Amino acid sequence: MRKYKNILFLTVFIFILISHFYAADIQCVWTDVEKIVAVGDLHGDYKSFIKILKGTGLIDKELHWTGGKTHLVQIGDILDRGPDAKKIFDLLMRLEKEAEEAGGKAHMLIGNHEEMNIADVAFDREGYVTTRQFISFLPDKYREKQEKKFRKKIENNPPKETESDSSLDSNLLPYWEKIIDEAKDNDKHPARRAYIKNFNKIYGKWILEHNVVIKINDIIFVHGGISKKFSNWKLKHINNLSRIELEDLRWAVINSRPTKIPPYKRKIVFIPDGAYWYRELAQRMNEESFQEDVDQILTNLKAQYMVIAHTPKIVKTKDDMRLYKGKIWIIDTGISEVYRAMKGRLSALIIESGNFDVWGLKDDK
Repeated sequence: MRKYKNILFLTVFIFILISHFYAADIQCVWTDVEKIVAVGDLHGDYKSFIKILKGTGLIDKELHWTGGKTHLVQIGDILDRGPDAKKIFDLLMRLEKEAEEAGGKAHMLIGNHEEMNIADVAFDREGYVTTRQFISFLPDKYREKQEKKFRKKIENNPPKETESDSSLDSNLLPYWEKIIDEAKDNDKHPARRAYIKNFNKIYGKWILEHNVVIKINDIIFVHGGISKKFSNWKLKHINNLSRIELEDLRWAVINSRPTKIPPYKRKIVFIPDGAYWYRELAQRMNEESFQEDVDQILTNLKAQYMVIAHTPKIVKTKDDMRLYKGKIWIIDTGISEVYRAMKGRLSALIIESGNFDVWGLKDDK
């Protein structure tokens, strides 16, 4: 019994140490920044992100930082729906270092899709984890071993010559699609476990070195939004508590253990009016009736403006992105190719010397 208590005490002690590590004093406020480029939800669309970065002068042809002291803010939801989230993460990891060396910054904020993948619940939503995203985050050894087994099986039982799609490589995608379908219904499926553990050990860890909300000059940047309740919190407290709660989930899914923070005690993660999920600022039909609350939220935050994403918005001009007398800006304009059917647009919000402008809307006034 004493041995069990000692093990339990040690486990709790280690968790507390880890929690304090992730609640370290990570900067979330910057002042005297002359130029900011903010980019909305990307959902795995690497090519569109490259077009935006080149179009706004932040990278060159070799994809290296040319933005100088500019602050790039990618506002979350790099993951899901599209194929190339891993390529976006890898690029941002490098640009972070290059921007820092040039006196600028490349911020990546945490969105609800990063939250969902860390917690291993993205599989529960249809169409979130795409086949190519799934394959990209698998450990190389695991993926190669599974594909080798598949090839051997095909060689022993080749498709009929009359079938048009008979090559081994062309069958790999349907093979992995079948695996994903199986993994959706079983959170203990070996392929799902391989995906989530590998993602969390490398990219989940890196994501948790970032914030869910930051303030640059007098502007708040956050994925979903800040509700009136959370506007009374300090930004550092929102970010630190978010890191603690997400690290609890990350540790649990990696180790196949229950979380130590039960759902009813979480204050940020998966909370409907929390910074990841809050939509009311974007979905209010009557702006005038909510203007007083918006003014109070910004007053509490000691800010003049808030830039949000999370809720896709069909836009034609800069005015379509501006709400509440220009105090709230929505930059989820359906950048990812998956939104082309609903007339999504490539865009970036450019804030320079206090002036707001939008790149990417050809018919912008």
